[in-house]
Amino acid sequence: MFLETLKLAVQAIRRNALRSFLTLLGIVIGVSAVIGMVTIGNGTTEKVKEKMAMLGSNMLFVRPGQWGPGRSSDTAKPFDSRDIAELRAQLRGVKAVAPIAQQPVTVVFGSENRSVNTMGTDASYIVTQDWAFSEGRNFRHSETRSGSAVCILGETVREELFGPASAVGSRIRVSNISCEVIGVLVPKGESGFGTDQDDVVLIPLRTFQRRIAGNTDIKTINISARDGVDTSKVQADIERLLRERRGITAGKEDDFRVADMKQIADTQTATTAILTMLLGAVAGVSLLVGGIGIMNIMLVSVTERTREIGIRLAIGAQESQVLTQFLVEAVVLSLLGGTVGVLLGLGIAAAASVGMDIPYILDPGIVVLAFAFSALIGVVFGYFPARRAARLNPIDALRHE
Repeated sequence: MFLETLKLAVQAIRRNALRSFLTLLGIVIGVSAVIGMVTIGNGTTEKVKEKMAMLGSNMLFVRPGQWGPGRSSDTAKPFDSRDIAELRAQLRGVKAVAPIAQQPVTVVFGSENRSVNTMGTDASYIVTQDWAFSEGRNFRHSETRSGSAVCILGETVREELFGPASAVGSRIRVSNISCEVIGVLVPKGESGFGTDQDDVVLIPLRTFQRRIAGNTDIKTINISARDGVDTSKVQADIERLLRERRGITAGKEDDFRVADMKQIADTQTATTAILTMLLGAVAGVSLLVGGIGIMNIMLVSVTERTREIGIRLAIGAQESQVLTQFLVEAVVLSLLGGTVGVLLGLGIAAAASVGMDIPYILDPGIVVLAFAFSALIGVVFGYFPARRAARLNPIDALRHE
């Protein structure tokens, strides 16, 4: 009996192929949009996690000043080498403490030159960033202590200045300093904040302070906690120690800020996850629009087939049989749309993952949910027209022109 009803439903759909296609198009768009948006959003979230991880593991950033209206880090007292020494001596559970002073300067090699973010730091910076060398080596302690004219290049700088050639052993001019290139860093690409991490030149901190900055200020301190150590405890220790060193009494606000990379990463991940949910919800609205389209076309179908319904009722068909016939037609339409929508959504997500260079992370749950929702749409929006058809008066239906 059910197979016969299904056969009649398919015949009715094929009899008005173009109209049926336009009807299920709403379901196709809705299902594909939900699956595509959620899959792309999941890939974007994973990409953000990867980019944030590139900034270093278990990382904390310490900077003078505070965020907020009327506050400026420019007026806050900068850190100095004694702060770095105290942090290294007293902090427990940390892997490295790296001082950073930086500013953009012009870097020249032969006829090539470019403005590059130049950092004064020491060997600890490479440790805090979990960075490796594609060639060459890190700073030696003697080079950092004496302020030697040596430098380490990011891959972007190396490529722009040297092309395919090796850079190690060559001399470049960094501002007014002739530096020997001792190392090149492995490419990291863009950070989670959209900056090119490879467009950088590292030189010893003392060299930077003496010959470029002209002062002993340290604007940033990178601190990397050991694996398994709670970064919130390390952050509390940093704040306590710096408050003591900077003479901040109880009840007064810090004149520095400590940012935990884990908290920043969790915040960004949560934000992208919320945006993914919003995109999925917006796409889901098109499924409701598709359901309204199904109800509309089924109402038209009932009107067109009023005499047919009257004849069936007159020769003994039960109301439940007529109800089932029209309900099956609506469900078949929605399931066809759901099937095509799933395939289209997966294709869109795959194409987007390649074009946007993000991971392809398929959530089977959202595929099942979107398909099941399309079937539910057919039942809910097909029920009213089917009920109307089943309740037609046979005599009135036979008189219908």
